[in-house]
Amino acid sequence: MFILHHWPLDPWSRQARLALAEKKCAVELRFQRVWEPEDTFFDLNPAGLTPVLEDRSGETPLVIVQADAILAHLEETRPEPPLLPADPAGRAEVRRLVTWFDRKFDAEVNAYLLHEKLEKRMQNLGSPDASVIRAGRDFLRAHLDYMSMLLERRDGLAGPRYSMADLVAAAHLSCVDYLGDVPWDSFPAAKAWYERIKCRPAFRSLLDDRLPGLPPARWYADLDF
Repeated sequence: MFILHHWPLDPWSRQARLALAEKKCAVELRFQRVWEPEDTFFDLNPAGLTPVLEDRSGETPLVIVQADAILAHLEETRPEPPLLPADPAGRAEVRRLVTWFDRKFDAEVNAYLLHEKLEKRMQNLGSPDASVIRAGRDFLRAHLDYMSMLLERRDGLAGPRYSMADLVAAAHLSCVDYLGDVPWDSFPAAKAWYERIKCRPAFRSLLDDRLPGLPPARWYADLDF
């Protein structure tokens, strides 16, 4: 079995959850407050960060730290259904876009919107800064514009099929969508792509996430929004 230590609105925890669901792995989810993790959690990851996956399916239990390592482990040990294309060019494009979201999107969108509207609230760091939120929304529109350009000629972000690039992008965007900041109607190609992903069985548990005192946007769980 698998045990995943996660925080619900951590984009990297969501990547791990989606990959496990796509691979149809039975998993026990264990909630961790990333700003005050349990002492025992440091035994698994001295950095104190989620996600951490315990793979107890083999004779020797494994502890895999960080989303990229977890996704690689699952792709190697449970290759069906594949989340990477078979050809080198396709794999390279998937990895390029995974890096785009994990680095560029995170630095330009999450660092503004998730920090101001979510992390500050959870850690009692004061009120959100409206100017920072406006900047994050501007960056978000630029990312949605780039995604729309890709999706006008592809069914998935990286190519004709759903891949790890779509999974990673959806994990990041779903956190921002929980907060109600994604202007979907201004980007119909990106909206149609996200509607398809929300309909995937692997995505259902994410739509059930709720944080006490911080309800999601009214359309967050709607498949047809």
